[in-house]
Amino acid sequence: MSDVVVTGLGATTPLGGDVASTWEGLLAGRSGVSRIEADWVDRYELPVKIAAQLAVDPSEVLKRVEARRLDRCEQVAIIAAREAWQHAGLGEPGSVVEPERLAVVVGTGIGGAVTLLTQDDIMESGGVRKVSPLTIPMLMPNGPAAHVGLEFGSRAGVHAPVSACASGAEALAWAWRMLKANEVDVVIAGGAEACIIGIPLAGFAQMRAMCVSHNDDPEHASRPFDSARDGFVLGEGAGIMVLERAEFAAARGATVHGKLAGIGTSADAYHITAPDPEGSGQARAMTAALRTAGLDPADIGHVNCHATSTPVGDVGEAVSVRKAIGDHPILTAPKGSLGHLLGAAGAVEGIAALLAVRDGIIPPTANLDNLDPKVQLDVVAGEARKVELTAALNDSFGFGGHNVALAFTAG
Repeated sequence: MSDVVVTGLGATTPLGGDVASTWEGLLAGRSGVSRIEADWVDRYELPVKIAAQLAVDPSEVLKRVEARRLDRCEQVAIIAAREAWQHAGLGEPGSVVEPERLAVVVGTGIGGAVTLLTQDDIMESGGVRKVSPLTIPMLMPNGPAAHVGLEFGSRAGVHAPVSACASGAEALAWAWRMLKANEVDVVIAGGAEACIIGIPLAGFAQMRAMCVSHNDDPEHASRPFDSARDGFVLGEGAGIMVLERAEFAAARGATVHGKLAGIGTSADAYHITAPDPEGSGQARAMTAALRTAGLDPADIGHVNCHATSTPVGDVGEAVSVRKAIGDHPILTAPKGSLGHLLGAAGAVEGIAALLAVRDGIIPPTANLDNLDPKVQLDVVAGEARKVELTAALNDSFGFGGHNVALAFTAG
């Protein structure tokens, strides 16, 4: 079976409007978290008033007519996909890869929540006739994938995994399987999320998963692996990769940035929101990623962790890493800088894991001042660390017990 190579990368995040600025922000340990200035924050009396909002507003990138027809999560998906496609050098759609050999897999955890809630307010105040006829295609969770598929003329399949915070990573795993099966030559894959609005913030706060203690100090709110962490910070954005069969990429002379060497998925079957404290499901996903990549635990020099900054989840992941990989990998947790991008997290952080291998440098975990003694692993803090890596693992876990691990190696 052909290797799966990465030829294109695209992103828009709280750290920057593209991959380069996002990567620069991660390496600098910069925070993308800020206070939400929208009037509804005070109107709803929300206990959390901060979020990791996009560094570049989609309305500054997209044409006005185009932006009005897309939910915010669809907007970020299109922006990231366009960057990835251009980065891959695929030219005009249909000119390099046949539409029947091109697929799209873009996941989301929630989908068009902004559209749904906004249109509900419109109906409450103005009646049914005021509701937009574009409401359904804007709110449906497959909207980001569908619009990316339309943009590039994908006819081999357009898929939209919805597996909470593992959605973006599961999209990449799905793409890997399609390419390994020789169903397609190219897949545009990743995740998108943009739901910084009242109900999601209130819901997460009510279940006590979200940080509510840093409204006056937003930059220090997200603290993965730190002893003082007390919940995640909601973020928004998108990450997209262009993945190809190695033979197809070589035949067209594409630049390869690395390989998605293996994937592993599992389910906890434990609790709808809480992770298995033994970390067995997460460890199984990591072990499966190694097996499908043909790697040994000793080959993994770096783990890009899911670590959301919750008291239970971060320690549980450390347990699973030690169980599946050992004590030797160097860890980092991008959510200290990015916040939690939910369905986009696995894709954006997958890009970071790939770049760490390609560039030989691991970003620091922002706001890690005092490592929780229960973690018992080497976590990069303070400054980025230069290393020589041949392989890295990216972890993504989601409500419902979804676990995905992706193994990246050098090209």
